[in-house]
Amino acid sequence: QVQLVESGGGLVQPGGSLRLSCAASGSIFSINAMGWYRQAPGKERELVAIIISGSSTNYADSVKGRFTISRDNAKNTLYLQMNSLKPEDTAVYYCNLIATINEYWGQGTQVTVSS
Repeated sequence: QVQLVESGGGLVQPGGSLRLSCAASGSIFSINAMGWYRQAPGKERELVAIIISGSSTNYADSVKGRFTISRDNAKNTLYLQMNSLKPEDTAVYYCNLIATINEYWGQGTQVTVSS
């Protein structure tokens, strides 16, 4: 079983920055991808950023140039550096891990961008 625990969310003013972390623990083998998703009230969950096979990255158009995804393999931790935050970035952010045929989700961390 794999557990994912997110941290780093909070309230920030527009233009500010936050860094999310996702610590993975448990029986982790052959990670295919790790990523960040978000869900705003009344909207569907959407992909924010993903690392595939440990190196290839992909970003939603809305966050390109502002967000950076990275992974520390030694610590089994995924990060999302978020800069130039906008009110429309407000959402619950979820960590996702895909290993072979299994998929895991964290509990989510709230990010609120407001003045």
